[in-house]
Amino acid sequence: MDNDEKDMELDDEIIVLNDENGDEVKFEFLDLIELDEEEYVVLLPVEETEAEDAGEVVILKVEDTESEEEESYVSVEDEEVLNKVFEIFKEKFKDEFNFVDED
Repeated sequence: MDNDEKDMELDDEIIVLNDENGDEVKFEFLDLIELDEEEYVVLLPVEETEAEDAGEVVILKVEDTESEEEESYVSVEDEEVLNKVFEIFKEKFKDEFNFVDED
């Protein structure tokens, strides 16, 4: 695999979203989790904004749009749902990531 192929493969895993200020933010797509007939994406910010946020993932709910080619992602306010989705993600990737529990 040459460098161009590696770049294309990496680009397939990058999602660009707009934040509340309209600025573009790049995320690495990690997984799609289903919970209670809803879908959630687990994303890792490509550029860390603060050292304390390093390695923290973002979980967003997937919502359908009128276009079949596009999806919309919305923040999840329910802490219980976030925790359930993250637990499923941790279980699926326990051998690939070194998870740190914060108390």
